[in-house]
Amino acid sequence: MEKKEFQYIHLIAVGGSIMHNLALALHDKGLRVTGSDDEIFEPAKGRLAKAGILPAQEGWFPEKLDARPDAVILGMHARPDNPELKRAQELGIPIFSFPEFIYEQSRDKQRIVIGGSHGKTSITSIIMHVLQQLGRKFDYAVGAQLEGFDRMVKLTDDAPIIIIEGDEYLSDPIKRVPKFHLYHHHIGVISGISWDHINVFPTPEVYREQFRIFAEMTPKAGTLIYNQDDEQVQLVAVPRNPADIAYEGYTVHEHSIRNGKTILHTKKEGDVEIPLFGEHNLRNISAAKEVCKKIGVKAHDFYEALRTFKGAAKRLEKIGEKENSIIFRDFAHAPSKVKATTQAVKAQYPQRELVAVLELHTFSSLNRNFLPEYAGALDKADEALVYFNPKTIAHKQMEMLTEEELKQAFANPRIKVYTDSEALQQHLTSRSWQNANLLLMSSGNYNNMNMETLTKAVL
Repeated sequence: MEKKEFQYIHLIAVGGSIMHNLALALHDKGLRVTGSDDEIFEPAKGRLAKAGILPAQEGWFPEKLDARPDAVILGMHARPDNPELKRAQELGIPIFSFPEFIYEQSRDKQRIVIGGSHGKTSITSIIMHVLQQLGRKFDYAVGAQLEGFDRMVKLTDDAPIIIIEGDEYLSDPIKRVPKFHLYHHHIGVISGISWDHINVFPTPEVYREQFRIFAEMTPKAGTLIYNQDDEQVQLVAVPRNPADIAYEGYTVHEHSIRNGKTILHTKKEGDVEIPLFGEHNLRNISAAKEVCKKIGVKAHDFYEALRTFKGAAKRLEKIGEKENSIIFRDFAHAPSKVKATTQAVKAQYPQRELVAVLELHTFSSLNRNFLPEYAGALDKADEALVYFNPKTIAHKQMEMLTEEELKQAFANPRIKVYTDSEALQQHLTSRSWQNANLLLMSSGNYNNMNMETLTKAVL
């Protein structure tokens, strides 16, 4: 079945991070694009305005659908009773979730989908960086803005492959199916499984089941690449019909650390120094290498490209450095990510004191039933600080947390708890940073803490 050709697309909840990038990608293709949202923030607002497709006013306007677009794309943050959605349904206009539309537009391409609780953005971005360095044609859909790429989504008619970051979260407010089930991969990756999204997947077993379904969707002559060191992954990446499907396990790339630098050891290319570090990233490199091998990238070309890969934004991103002190920012918020990131920085700079700051910001991280998953996550830090905003808890209509229960959940009586971002910033700016690194982990912004001021104070 060939992909459908559309001329006019309307996006409901166009202001979202991935949704506005899709709108821009479709506009780049020459399609007529309209959209609506009840809130649009920067950078989406400015980028849509520059392209001439920013909605004239915020809100929902069912009459927009009377122009009869060829299709409607429904963002996850729209409600099931959205008035534009209802109007589209009344008019019988085809309605797609983001992943359904990406699949629809890539039916005739080889689809490579990177799934996993952690590491999927980094693996996806490594693959994209390598292919870009080699001048290969490829489309993509990734969940973060990557250095060297203007968009988070690219859809063309001539690229033979598409690289997709396969999020396990729900696709849209109607079908409520994990996104990565809807891409129908030819090559699939499972980087790790660590319970997350407790509001959607109430138990670890229900969460793991989504990855089992993904693994079993691997088609004949397809490939499943999986983290062989992860016990949860081993439970779902069980070879079935091995004559029909290739199962490729991977582990930490052979390496050493010299003076704070990571050196990869390879069979034919010798030692390769890279900017990335951390055991989790060395697994990500192995996963990316397996994918690249499957699509015809030679080992020499892979390692040469890797030398210039600095990492995805907010993934162990270096935001400031002086002779004996570095500030890192990381998107880590799930327990496995927090633990891996904290361990990575300490292992890379064992002689330096490590101050790790974690903001609890997501529904899962603020849920007292989920909090015990963080046990031991900050143990490698010399000073462990946990911050949460009471207003966030109130907004999510959750129960207030106490310092004592956080210490118990993290199984770490040394952690210090802050609920005032100004007090946290005061503590960080007043302490000594001689021979010490600062690691900031959050999917939020510490209640708009001024990072520039903090960086100047620390460095």
